Amino acid sequence: MSTKPLAVAIMGPTASGKTASALAIAERIPSEIISVDSALVYRGMDIGTAKPTREELAAVPHHLIDIIDPLDSYSVAQFRKDTLRLMEEISARGKLPLLVGGTMLYFKGLADGLDDLPGADPEVRAALDQEAARLGWPAMHARLAAVDPETAARLAPADSQRIQRALEIYTLSGKPMSELLALREKTELPFELLSFALEPSDRAVLHDRIARRFDIMLADSPNGNLMTEVEALRKRGDLHLGLPSIRCVGYRQAWEYLDGTIDYAAMRETGIIATRQLAKRQLTWLRSMPERVAIDCLGPDPAGTMLAQITSKLG
Repeated sequence: MSTKPLAVAIMGPTASGKTASALAIAERIPSEIISVDSALVYRGMDIGTAKPTREELAAVPHHLIDIIDPLDSYSVAQFRKDTLRLMEEISARGKLPLLVGGTMLYFKGLADGLDDLPGADPEVRAALDQEAARLGWPAMHARLAAVDPETAARLAPADSQRIQRALEIYTLSGKPMSELLALREKTELPFELLSFALEPSDRAVLHDRIARRFDIMLADSPNGNLMTEVEALRKRGDLHLGLPSIRCVGYRQAWEYLDGTIDYAAMRETGIIATRQLAKRQLTWLRSMPERVAIDCLGPDPAGTMLAQITSKLG
């Protein structure tokens, strides 16, 4: 038996029911939820990120939601620092920390510790941006695949931010990012982390969920919809497509539609496709985590299955 306090991770692709499962568990076990989602950190981005409702936020304490402005960035290092502090505070209150989300890089950074990669270099980044403007990011992705196939395999050809970072690391160090990450020492967590992964037994059903949820985001509601939300962000005047916040799935496509570069039908189609691609990458990350407990998110009671194992751990 571990002498460390227990924490529970509920991971999964988008639209797999992570929030609903976490709330169901919190009804039975005193808990607080730590969001593990790189989009939920942004204020003013609620509909397109499927943020928990006011009622859900009121039912269970939530953390790391609405903590930064869309103009700012939030690093894995900052997430790890904040999360370790929150886990300790929640445990001290006699509650169970529930880490809930789909940003696998955050989960990996928390569990494995931080890497010793070279820092950002403005000159290298500027040079890479110039090349990308000339060749396109898919060509830069192909270049990355030639020097670091492992990293390239888990990145989409249009994922400019991460492709740039991986090429920057290779340029500065002469070594692939995957090799440098493999060399780092594993950092032991001060918690026993029980990790669940909500994975679909039928990918087509998840794809249908994603499409229906995207259509709900586009539909009118008392709080507006995705388009009115993006219009409000655009009116600020200081946000643009180069920011991580505006590159979030859904927001990028809505922004391009409002720019007039694509029509409404193309915006909806590419938004759904991009979300499905995100889910595919999330599932690829999950299947590289041997310590996870895989649970069918389409099963009759995923929360009940998790609850039984958590109760057993708590004794």
